[in-house]
Amino acid sequence: MALKPFYQIAIPHDDIREGRFTLDTFAADLWSVYQNKGPEEYRNPKLFWERTYITKGLSQLLEIAKRRLLEGVGDAIIQLQTPFGGGKTHSLIALYHKAREWNVKVVVLDGTAFDAKEDILWEELERQLTGKVELLKGMTSPGKKKLSKILEENAPVLILIDELLEYMVKAAGVGTGAVDIKVGETTLADQTLAFIHELTEVVKTTDRVLLVMTLPSSILEHYSEKAEEYFQKLQKIAGRSHKVFTPVQEEEVYDVIRTRLFKRIDEAEMEAVAKEIVDYLEKENLIPEGLNAYQYRQKFLRSYPFQPEVIDVLYQRWGSLPKFQRTRGVLRLLSIVVRSLLGKDVPFIRLSDFDLSFKMLRDELIDIVGESRYYSVLDADILSPNSGAKKVDRMLGESYEHYRIGTRAATAIFMYSFSGGEVNGATTKEIKLSCADLRYSSSIVGDAILYLKDNLLYLHYRNGRYFFSLEPNLNKLVVDEMNNIGDEEIREVEYELLKGQLKGRYFKKVYLWPSKPSDVPDNDPSLKLVVLREYDKDKVLQILQSYGEGERVHKNTLIFLVPRETERATFNRFIRRYLAWKVIEDKAKKGILNLTPEQREDVKENLKRARDDILQKISELYRLVLLPKSGGYEELDLGMKPVGVKKTIEELIYEKLKEEGKLVEKMAPVVIEMKYLDGKKYIPTKALYESFLKTPGMPLLKSESVLIDAIRQGVSEGRFGLGYLIGEEVTCEYLGEKPTVTLDEKEVIVNRKYCEELRARAKAEAEAEAEAQAITQEEATAESIAGAPREEWKPSAVRDKQAVLVPPETKGREEVVGSQVKSIHLHLTLGPGIGGLRDILRALNLLKNKFERVTIEIRAEKGSLSQTEYENLLETFRQLGIEVKDLNEA
Repeated sequence: MALKPFYQIAIPHDDIREGRFTLDTFAADLWSVYQNKGPEEYRNPKLFWERTYITKGLSQLLEIAKRRLLEGVGDAIIQLQTPFGGGKTHSLIALYHKAREWNVKVVVLDGTAFDAKEDILWEELERQLTGKVELLKGMTSPGKKKLSKILEENAPVLILIDELLEYMVKAAGVGTGAVDIKVGETTLADQTLAFIHELTEVVKTTDRVLLVMTLPSSILEHYSEKAEEYFQKLQKIAGRSHKVFTPVQEEEVYDVIRTRLFKRIDEAEMEAVAKEIVDYLEKENLIPEGLNAYQYRQKFLRSYPFQPEVIDVLYQRWGSLPKFQRTRGVLRLLSIVVRSLLGKDVPFIRLSDFDLSFKMLRDELIDIVGESRYYSVLDADILSPNSGAKKVDRMLGESYEHYRIGTRAATAIFMYSFSGGEVNGATTKEIKLSCADLRYSSSIVGDAILYLKDNLLYLHYRNGRYFFSLEPNLNKLVVDEMNNIGDEEIREVEYELLKGQLKGRYFKKVYLWPSKPSDVPDNDPSLKLVVLREYDKDKVLQILQSYGEGERVHKNTLIFLVPRETERATFNRFIRRYLAWKVIEDKAKKGILNLTPEQREDVKENLKRARDDILQKISELYRLVLLPKSGGYEELDLGMKPVGVKKTIEELIYEKLKEEGKLVEKMAPVVIEMKYLDGKKYIPTKALYESFLKTPGMPLLKSESVLIDAIRQGVSEGRFGLGYLIGEEVTCEYLGEKPTVTLDEKEVIVNRKYCEELRARAKAEAEAEAEAQAITQEEATAESIAGAPREEWKPSAVRDKQAVLVPPETKGREEVVGSQVKSIHLHLTLGPGIGGLRDILRALNLLKNKFERVTIEIRAEKGSLSQTEYENLLETFRQLGIEVKDLNEA
């Protein structure tokens, strides 16, 4: 079904939908809120709570504050310490609004807002509580007595201290050109440390007073060694009696983002989208490792309209960069992304949907990365009309060009390329996941990635991951060399590849790219594999019909292998790429190219990968097998060889022919008995063998020994005899004993009954030549075979003067129309010692000749076969042309 655009399901807040937000919108500022300035969403309590997701940590923080301020119980000092941009200031603003709601006096001391030369923290505390500065005036810390008096007289009091370390740095005069602010023999920084120490002691013993302060957790925010020294001292002071809270847990970031950016979401529509997308991802095998479809669907529902990977990559990877303020930074980026996608047909937001041509977004990303040269990288590889990604969009063909799959895949890779940790870049699966779209298969994304590797100048691949860097790759050299590769060079490599794949291990004769029928001789009865470079139907038929000098006799010994022409362009490109890497390696060895050690290693790895690629692609190109059949030929597709499978094309052909029952390695004697000898007194062995060689559509014999072994086994088992033609007479020399089989012109296979007759006749003639005029044994046997009823069969009914004979131990029913039986349903049980199986087979043969379809169900119990015997049994049925369904497997 067609999915709605995300903004019709998840409705953005007005400031985002109307484009009224600025980047400062997401920069929470406690001092501005205290002064009733800044973005309305922070200073307006109603709007603030509408856009704030109450995390588990924040809920706990508010509950502790309420009990301390209104009931005088619980923790007196709380420290908020999270990574840069982790929600500290937002939590202080939440406390500020709640305290005012509870009619609690609030003191706000913001280290970033104060000038240490003019603003003294203890004076500011008295000013905010009383409106004047009298008791706590001066640059010396006032001491616990005065602080206690002020707080007791104004309780309940909430003291919020944000960015205290920032104030300490300024009070100590740290930084270029800064001067210590002297206070007697000490500095203002030392006095501030004393004040914080005294304040914490007083707060602990004063009823209904709560101190909440923030300190950064990242060493990157501590500015200098002096700042680190003050940080450790503050930690020591606060650490004597404090409770540390983490306002936003990592798993809660989805809810925080969604609450801030969207005012409502249609749950039913969201679930419909999630189901469609996750079903598609499961079918394409794109569910991330470690999750099943249900778990990923639940994660998707929490992150919608963003694909979970969008938030994960921004929060975890980009969030580890020094300049990125995690929660705040993610909100800022995603607000830009949402705004840029309004009006577009985007059902959910993926990393590939980030519009890098949108200047505000591009500027923000590159500012976070901190390297302006990435503007040039984006222009060369993704954004300009002649960029590599745009070329890939076109290379994928008209059917896919408007999806911009090359640009989308490159965009996803760019977003995966940056991290403060060790892991940069994206795997093929991650790229496919970030480009997932119900309108096309993920395999086309895989093709796009390969094209990107060949066409982008700053895209790199290492340790299974694709990533962008400022260093150009070797693709420019490769592309130039690929353009210099001629068709004859491709032909030579293709020929050598095929020679390596077709070594005659499974087929005795291999004819590679014959130009005319006479190149494939007809004087050899062994199987021949004929490989054509083009799928030329006329040429196939010409070779099948003649061998140049006359009509081909051994038609059924030919197996053709031809290319799947739709794979030709891709194969040629891979050959060009392989040859280009060989040229680059050769030039590097000769010193013509000055490559770094890393680039030399890249060349080596790429050449090996290119070699592996063409070995895989030759199997994907040469995959159509043509077999002779009456009136022409039939086609078998070997399918795509799984990556990593080491089998040669020759081996794949052999296995396919065996699997399809086209090629016979071992023939069951019953096949000869029932399929080729049935109804005949005898057949010449040579004629039977030649029928396999000459008759298109007959099974392909691996060699003549297949037939010889089957005949020898059948004679040994007494299924049929082996004899010779002497003039017009037939003899039966072997029956129930192991014969020598030669397949010469005089050698015959003899029907068992006829063989017994011949032997009996010979014996009778020897014993009683005087009775030569009597009825010969042949006539007697013929009369028996003609259908005289067995004595134990009896009539079950008389219909229109015709007797219907029913064998004993038979249960079933017959539907009769007039004097004709139109359908039969019998159940036969064969017990131990029951003979007459040949008569039963003869009866089944009658049914086969009289009815269009005869179905037999076999159930064998209280015994066993080996697995090999069972597989041989099934193969025997197949060779007899019987359709077999293994009900054990069903």
